[in-house]
Amino acid sequence: MNITEELTMPLKEVNYLNVDNTKRYRPILRFFYINHEQMKYWLNAEDVYDEISKHPFFGGYTMDQCLSDLNALVNWGNLSTIQDTRNISTIEEFKNRKFRYQMTERAIAVERMVIHLENLSVESASLEPNLIERIKRYLVDICLIKDANEDEIYSWWRDLNHDFLRLNQNYQDYMLMLNSAKADELMKAKEFLVYKDNLVGYLRDFIVVLQKNITPIEQKLKEVSESDIAHIIDVVTKHEFDIPKLNDNEVDIDTLRGANSSKFNNIYTWFVSKKGNEAEINRVLDATNDVIRRITRYANRISENINISTNRRKEYRHIADLFMQCEDIKDAHILSSYVFGIKESMHLKGRMLRESDSINQSVYDEQPFYVELEPRVRTYKTKAHRNKIIDRSKEKEEIRRKNLERINNERKMIDKYINNDKVELSKLAASFTLEPNVRDVILTWISKALERSNKSAVTEDGVMYHLELKDGERCMLKSTDGVLDMPAYTIVFDREVVS
Repeated sequence: MNITEELTMPLKEVNYLNVDNTKRYRPILRFFYINHEQMKYWLNAEDVYDEISKHPFFGGYTMDQCLSDLNALVNWGNLSTIQDTRNISTIEEFKNRKFRYQMTERAIAVERMVIHLENLSVESASLEPNLIERIKRYLVDICLIKDANEDEIYSWWRDLNHDFLRLNQNYQDYMLMLNSAKADELMKAKEFLVYKDNLVGYLRDFIVVLQKNITPIEQKLKEVSESDIAHIIDVVTKHEFDIPKLNDNEVDIDTLRGANSSKFNNIYTWFVSKKGNEAEINRVLDATNDVIRRITRYANRISENINISTNRRKEYRHIADLFMQCEDIKDAHILSSYVFGIKESMHLKGRMLRESDSINQSVYDEQPFYVELEPRVRTYKTKAHRNKIIDRSKEKEEIRRKNLERINNERKMIDKYINNDKVELSKLAASFTLEPNVRDVILTWISKALERSNKSAVTEDGVMYHLELKDGERCMLKSTDGVLDMPAYTIVFDREVVS
């Protein structure tokens, strides 16, 4: 996809379709279009006003409003103007200029599109398999047409692209109709069985024509050389470029050549697989077969429902005869229990605790199992249970007491390793084997101090300390559960005695 500046620009020519005064602009442009089709290209403001104002819908419409509407359409590029200099005898009449108006090419194209949209519900799409036959005839002559004159080549090219465009558009419109929600609803109705065979036959005939012509078309497209295609495209491009045109937006010859190359490439990829991409005609066959299968499935389902209704009618009549043969009301109740018993039993699952695993015990002998159900509505909310504040002061005091006791025990254990307000790990490694909890306390002190830039911290009982370390000095700190190789830190407390 090539995104150009022209593609991103807004189209002012369609503004009249969706503005405040659309109800006035659309009838005016439709009047211009009707006259254009009758080859009456130029209209005066008086012609427009006389036509529009005579309709009851435009009661009170004035000439000033008409001129304002025409000027708006001129500004949007829907109309072009030329000064009407006929029947002018004075300078004053020349100054008060009168204009004649004509639809622009883009406005004509927009109005044609609008008319097409208005008639979508009236126009009927079709597959037109004869277009495939015609395209095959065109492509069979592709090797011969290259030697024809310019007019013949251009006529052949125009007819080929016109039929290919019709084939593609008609197929897409027809498939869109069959895949619409309205068509899907109609296929589920009983009345659809009347049309089912004709519709399936129509689709299968189209598939037969496609399958018949796929191979010869594909062979012809593969046989033609790139130089022959380039020659045909050059001739067509030159012919189109030489056609005299009177407009400001003249297309250069390279753009025309690129557009014609794209047209042929679209035809080629529609019939021939290229660079691992499946040909479009194979997708068309698959989509058509899918529609046929869907139609057949709906028809079978409708037939099954009709047969089920017929069979049930016979069953009900047979059951009525059985009730007529009952001798008394008791026999009728017994028969009713078999015929109209629990149609669909409800099975409830739960973690029910049975008192006995006996299969002979009745459900009426079991203890009831209660299940609390909640309504399935959006407005339902479970009631919030308010919990009172529980006094946990005793638990907190117990936790505090245990923490203080743990701290005192650890301090007593470490006091014997403190010498002159220092804990030297090198001496501990040489003289002691530490308990794991003592080692963990020392490592905790070291870790806390290393997290700070000044290498100092506070113990849990509020004593300040800092770390000292000689460069490269290490020690092997022994514990009852292993040996730790670490730097030989010295922990220095900032008071004389640690108590």
